[in-house]
Amino acid sequence: MMRIFLFIATNAAILVVVSIIFNVLGLSSALDAQGIDLNLNALLVMSAIIGMTGSVISLAMSKWSAKKAMGVYVIEQPQNQTERWLIDIVARQARQAGIGMPEVGIFDTPDANAFATGMSKNSALVAVSTGLLHNMNADEVEAVVGHEISHVANGDMVTMALMQGVVNTFVYFFATVIGHVVDRVVFKTERGYGPAYYITQMAAQIVLGILASMLVMWFSRYREFKADAGGANLAGREKMIGALRALQRGHEAEDLPGQLAAFGINGGGVSKLFMSHPPLEERIAALQNSR
Repeated sequence: MMRIFLFIATNAAILVVVSIIFNVLGLSSALDAQGIDLNLNALLVMSAIIGMTGSVISLAMSKWSAKKAMGVYVIEQPQNQTERWLIDIVARQARQAGIGMPEVGIFDTPDANAFATGMSKNSALVAVSTGLLHNMNADEVEAVVGHEISHVANGDMVTMALMQGVVNTFVYFFATVIGHVVDRVVFKTERGYGPAYYITQMAAQIVLGILASMLVMWFSRYREFKADAGGANLAGREKMIGALRALQRGHEAEDLPGQLAAFGINGGGVSKLFMSHPPLEERIAALQNSR
C-alpha cells in the first residue's frame, strides 16, 4: 500500500508541475489564440485516469490472464517428485525473501523459460516451463526460481504497471494535443471534432507509444539485473551464473506475451532499445563482477 500511496503522490505532483509549466509558458493562451479551445489541466487529469485505468486493470487480471495465455497448470496437490521439489523450493525461497507463498505452476513449452506475476508480493504466481525442468539441472532451476521470487519480492510487477500507467498518461495527453492542433489549425475544424482529429490522435498514440516503450523496456532491463542479484542471494551466485549460461547454450526462449515478457528469465528483441531483458553475457558479467 505504501508503494501505491507514493506513486499516487508522485503522480499528483507531476500533474501539478506540468500544469504550472503550461501556465508559465503560456501554452494554453497560444492554443486559444489559434482557436484551439483545449483545457490542458482537465485533459491532463483525464489522461491520468485513462492512462492508469488500463494498467491497473491489467495488473489486477495478471494472474488470471497469465494462466489462460500460457496454459499454466497450477500445482495444488503435487502429483510427483518434481512437483513436490518445485513447491518446496518456492516455499523456502519465499520465506527467505519475506513474501507470502506464491501459487506455483508449470506451462507446457519446450523452451526454457519462467515468469512471475500477480498484483502483490503476497498474492503472486511463479510458473516454469516444462522445457526449463527438462533442460536444466536442479541447481539451475533453483536459481531461476530465485530470480522470479526476487521479481516478486522487489515489487516489480506493481512498479512496472504503475510506470506503464504514467507513460500511458503522457502518451494520451500529447496525442490528444497533437490531434487538436492538426484538426483546428491544419484542417480548420471550428466546432466539435473532425475526422482529422481522430485519425491524427490515433496515429500519434501509436507513434508515441512505440517511443515510450523504449523507456519501459529500459526499466525492465534494469530490474533484470536486480532480479539476477536476488536470485544469486537466494540460490547462490554460481547457480545463478550457471542458469544464465544454460540459457546461452540453448536456443532463444520463446517470447512471453504482453507484460509477462518483463518478468521472464529470458527475453530479447530486434533492437536492444526494445528488449525487455539485457543480453545474457551482460547479466553474467554483472554477477561475476559482484564478487
